[in-house]
Amino acid sequence: MFTTVSTPEADETCAYCGSLIFDHDPICVRDCDDGCGSPAYFYNYACLSAHVDENDLTAGNACEWSPGE
Repeated sequence: MFTTVSTPEADETCAYCGSLIFDHDPICVRDCDDGCGSPAYFYNYACLSAHVDENDLTAGNACEWSPGE
């Protein structure tokens, strides 16, 4: 499996707030458990965090750490 990396267009907008991503520190996210589909771009970590919270994307995922394992 491999993923092609490319730079988004200058007018790419945030998947959460709709702002131009290059106005701040853009984040690119792919769902690689689902065939590494198209990337989603976020304006910054706050938009990514809000998107994750609002869509309950941590439920049922491996978001816990067991230091003894």
